[in-house]
Amino acid sequence: MWGGGERFRLGLFGSRRIAPPQVAASVDFVASLPIEVDAETDRRSFREVFSLARSASLTTYDAAYLELALRSGLALATLDKALVQAARDLQVKTLPRTIR
Repeated sequence: MWGGGERFRLGLFGSRRIAPPQVAASVDFVASLPIEVDAETDRRSFREVFSLARSASLTTYDAAYLELALRSGLALATLDKALVQAARDLQVKTLPRTIR
């Protein structure tokens, strides 16, 4: 899933929170991370993702991240309260609010 990264870049630049050179540096940093594309999420979207979205009252966007965390066993990084609660309900680990 790469939508989060795209939202990150557009959000920073569009909101003018940081200057264009800093956006470029951020894009370079994100591009250097060992990010993997998950093709399974698309295949699972009509069943698992929609089911999670419906049962946890999440957007399908948030439910897709929750489904990936469930399936992969990885912790979920989010500040969204509803998503954190849904993760806890399903015993999915979440990263701490503050990471240093």
